[in-house]
Amino acid sequence: MKHVTKEELSKMDGASDICAIELSDAAVNVMGYACLVAIMSMGNGYHRESQARLHQATVDNGNPAPVVSSAGALVDGIKAIGAKRVAIVAPYMKPLTELVVDYIRAEGVDVVEWRALEISDNLAVAAHDPARLPGIVASMEHLADVDAVVLSACVQMPSLPAVSIVEAQIGKPVLTAAIATTWAMLRALDLDTRVPGGGTLLSGAY
Repeated sequence: MKHVTKEELSKMDGASDICAIELSDAAVNVMGYACLVAIMSMGNGYHRESQARLHQATVDNGNPAPVVSSAGALVDGIKAIGAKRVAIVAPYMKPLTELVVDYIRAEGVDVVEWRALEISDNLAVAAHDPARLPGIVASMEHLADVDAVVLSACVQMPSLPAVSIVEAQIGKPVLTAAIATTWAMLRALDLDTRVPGGGTLLSGAY
């Protein structure tokens, strides 16, 4: 995928079954579908369908493995920390960001405020400087009304160096798609979920 568009995301998702089959050849203990928007752009609740289908593909290949998706992990992570209202930063163009916002709202989480950075080139998303994120969050107008901030609703966009900074800045939990995916995979492996510098969700309390 070169450009983050609904069409390219759909093509990428269409290749996910063969990817799961090939990865299961290695008899892994867990798999992560690490593209949030590829799932969320396919329709509300799609992460459940995708995870079940990909898991079945591993079963059929003789090496069953649980499948975690970034989309499902983020929703679960938000709920795990008890957040009901969130603000979101996403690198996507506005139409895709609106799909993400609608998806999260359909899961029962109120998205109070969001920022779309409108980066369409996938490599540019990966090159986005996380040092910009504290300023982006500071520009939000309704932080007092949220329980947590999703600092990056995209596994591709770097954010980890800014997580602790923004938590200290706003005095509220901060999580990301990548952090939530890590948390969900650690839980699937029954491993400790404490990762220093990983924010509230990876504090070990959840």
